[in-house]
Amino acid sequence: MDPNFTPIFIVIGAIVAFFFLLYLLPVNLWFTAQLSGVRVNLLNLLLMRLRKVSPALVTNAMITSTKAGLNITSNEIETHFLAGGNVNNVIKALISADKANIPLDFKLATAIDLAGRDVFDAVQLSVNPRVINTPPVAAVAKDGIQLIASARVTVRANINQLVGGAGEETILARVGEGIVSTIGSSSNHKEVLESPDRISKTVLSKGLDSGTAFEILSIDIADVNIGENVGAKLQEDQAEADLKVANARAEERRAMAVAEEQEMRAKAQEARAKVIEAEAQVPLAMAEAFRTGNLGVMDYYRMQNIQADTDMRGSIAKPGTGTSKGDKKN
Repeated sequence: MDPNFTPIFIVIGAIVAFFFLLYLLPVNLWFTAQLSGVRVNLLNLLLMRLRKVSPALVTNAMITSTKAGLNITSNEIETHFLAGGNVNNVIKALISADKANIPLDFKLATAIDLAGRDVFDAVQLSVNPRVINTPPVAAVAKDGIQLIASARVTVRANINQLVGGAGEETILARVGEGIVSTIGSSSNHKEVLESPDRISKTVLSKGLDSGTAFEILSIDIADVNIGENVGAKLQEDQAEADLKVANARAEERRAMAVAEEQEMRAKAQEARAKVIEAEAQVPLAMAEAFRTGNLGVMDYYRMQNIQADTDMRGSIAKPGTGTSKGDKKN
C-alpha cells in the first residue's frame, strides 16, 4: 500500500467516525434540551438509542412538560414508551388537566392510557360535558296506559374511575331502568305528563353513575308520548282466553254426554239381546216339558188362548185401533 495514501484514509476514517458518533450521540437534541432548561445526559440519550427508544420523542416530551411546569423525568417517559403507551397524548392530557385545575398525575394518566382509553379525550370530556341521548323507553303506568319517554343525559368524565369504570352503555341502561320504574310507580299517566321533571329528579337521586367512568350532571326528559292502552289490551286478551277455556269445558261436557248416551244405548241393546235370548229358550223349555210329561196338550191350548186374549186386549187398548175396527165392521 502506498504510504502517500495513508493520511487520506486516516482523514476519511476520522470523518466517517465523526458522523457515526454524531448519529449515535444526538448532540442537536442535547443542545436543544440545554437551551430549553431541560437537564438531559448525553450518555443517556445514547443509551436510549441502544434500547430502541426514540431520543427525540423523550426529549421533546420533557421540553414540553418542563415548559408547562410539570415535573416529569426521562425515565418515566421512557418506561411508558416501552410499555406501549402514547407519550404525546399523555403529555397533552397532563398539560390540559393542569390548566383546568383537574387533579391528574403522571401515574394515573399512564394507567388510563395503557388501559386503552384516550386520556386526552377524557380530560376534554371532563372540561366540556357531553350530552347523551337515550333511545325511546316504553313503560306502563298503573292505569294501564303506555308512555314512551326519551331523555338527554349530561355527563362528564370521572378521571379517577376511568380505569375499570363502566361506559356509556351502562349509563343508558341505568337511566332507562330508572325511567321505567318511575313511570311504573305512577298511579296514572296524567301525573307523568303533568310533571315530566319528576322522572329526572327521581332517576338522578338514585346515584346511577356509581362505578362508571362518568359523572351525571343532569337528566332532562326530552319527550313523552302516549302509547297503547296496555291495560285494556290485557283485559281483552284475558277475556278471550277465558272464553276459549269456557268453550273447551263446554265441549268436554258435550263429549261426555254423547259418550254416556252411546253407553246407555249399548246397555239397552245388550238388555234387548238378553230378552231375545230368553224368549228363544221358551220353545225349548216347552218341548222339554212335553217330553217329560210336565205339560199336556190341553195346558198348551189353554196357554195359547190366554196369549191370544192378551194380544187382542193389547191391540184394542192402542189409540185408533178400535175406531178402525168399527169402520171395518160397518
